[in-house]
Formats: sequence, C-alpha cells, structure tokens
Amino acid sequence: MAKALDLDEQEQLDQIKHFWNTWGNLISWLLIVVLGSYAAWNGYQYWERSQAAKAAALYDEVERAVGSGDLARVERSLADMKEKFGRTQFAQQSALLAAKTLQAQGKSEAAREALIWVVSGAKDPAYRDIARLRLVALQLEAKAYDEALKQLGSDFTPEMAGLAADLRGDVLQAKGQSADAVTAYQQAWNKLVDTPDYRRLVQAKLNALGIDPDAAAVSETPK
Repeated sequence: MAKALDLDEQEQLDQIKHFWNTWGNLISWLLIVVLGSYAAWNGYQYWERSQAAKAAALYDEVERAVGSGDLARVERSLADMKEKFGRTQFAQQSALLAAKTLQAQGKSEAAREALIWVVSGAKDPAYRDIARLRLVALQLEAKAYDEALKQLGSDFTPEMAGLAADLRGDVLQAKGQSADAVTAYQQAWNKLVDTPDYRRLVQAKLNALGIDPDAAAVSETPK
C-alpha cells in the first residue's frame, strides 16, 4: 500500500512539474503584471492626493493675492498654478478668480489670456462655459463682436444655455442687428424659466425692443 501511495505521489509530482514547465513562465508574468498594476494604481492614487493637496495650498495663495489686491502677486501665483498643477480643477478656479480681479483692475488683456486658458483646457464643462461667457463679456466691451459670436457659436451646457443666449442677444444688439437680438433674447427667456430674476432682466430687454414675451408665448400656444 505504501509503495502504491509513493507511486501516486510521484505521478502527481511529475504532473505538477510538467504543468509548471509548460505554464510557469506565463503564470509568473501574469502575477508580475497584476501586482505591478496594483502597485501602480496605488502609487497613482497617492500622487493624485498629493497633487490635490499641493494645488489646494497654492489656490489659497491665489486667494490671498486677490484679497491683497497685489496684481503682480496674482499673476505670479496664477502662473505657478498653471505650470505645476494645470490639470487640476484648482487651476481652473484660480484662473477664473484671477481673471475677475485683473479685469476689475483694468488689466483686460491679462484677464482675457486667463479665460482663454480655461476655455482651451478645462475638463469640466461648467468651468469652460463660465470662462467662455466671461470672455464674451470682455469681447463685447472691447467691441470685438465677431469674436464674441464665435465663442457663443458652440454648444453650452443646459445650465448655461440661457445665459449664453442672453449674451448673444447683447452682442447682436450692439451690432445693430435688432431682429436677430430679439430671437436670441426670446431663446434666453424660454430657457431661463428656473431663474425668474434673470428672466425678468431678459424680459426688460425684449420690452425695450417692443416685444412682450408673455404675449408671444400665448400667441404661439396651439389652439
């Protein structure tokens, strides 16, 4: 009996050796890949957390610079943020904050550059659209109407579509295209149902152009 068991064990051992000789290298490489991927994922998560923490600290510096009114410091801290943490949302927020301050202090070109940077690189559509609307406002102020309309030509998120339509109406009205402006304002009025205060502002613009949007909405209702 013992001898039979020994033979069985030897046979099993031979089978294991054969299996390992056939598949051992592949199994080893698979383990290396799996464990390496797990280690890389953990490393990336740690790097992401570290980057976010550092970006948050630098965003605080941008806020302090804005609060102090030191424009040179604002531009310097924003440049640092863009260089070191340009892929983070903190960088988009910093650029929007800096642009607002730069514009208020008369540095329109620097503000425009900051907004263009957000428009061209923001991963979050909300930040991108906010930057586009602010950029259009600057272009409208500079009477760069065609550039403004070009910015407004792309689709906006549903939350921003009404504001974009209203701003398009402002640009068209400034160009002297009142009929097109009315169309844009009516689109804005229809899209801003959930923001009644802003909607009343659009309604006032339509009223100034001789249009009552409430009456127009009633007349368009199917009978």
